[in-house]
Amino acid sequence: MEHNPDRISVWPGYFNAKTSRRSGRRVPKDASVLKPDLEGLYLAARKVGLKKIKREEGTSHPRRPYGKEGRLWVSSSGAKQSIGANSKEEVMQLIGGVWRQMQKDRRASEQEQQAAGPKTGDRRARSQRKSGSKGNKAQSGGFRKRGFKK
Repeated sequence: MEHNPDRISVWPGYFNAKTSRRSGRRVPKDASVLKPDLEGLYLAARKVGLKKIKREEGTSHPRRPYGKEGRLWVSSSGAKQSIGANSKEEVMQLIGGVWRQMQKDRRASEQEQQAAGPKTGDRRARSQRKSGSKGNKAQSGGFRKRGFKK
């Protein structure tokens, strides 16, 4: 693509909590996420209030050519209008904060669903409940020894 000074490129790797600043993370730890992907970055940018966004899938960052993570193109003038961010760093920190909160909320809702327990028709859960009971193997569905008749 040709050079456009109005566009900012934002890569999901900038938000990876597992990497250090030296390795390529560009936001503070409190604005970083686990396992960043392009879809999550796009949703967080939309939730922040950015409107002029373009996704480019399958591209790799020059320092990470082995991963086809994709990137997000953000209009810097659009970012200034919609959220009041003057620099790329401000845009990334706002996106990172919202993205981290979205990830925490999703994780909390998943834990609530797991805490509710398995449904009554779930076969795997039913078999786990069965085998979890204390007692001999014959009751829990195991094999029992049988003697041979002579």
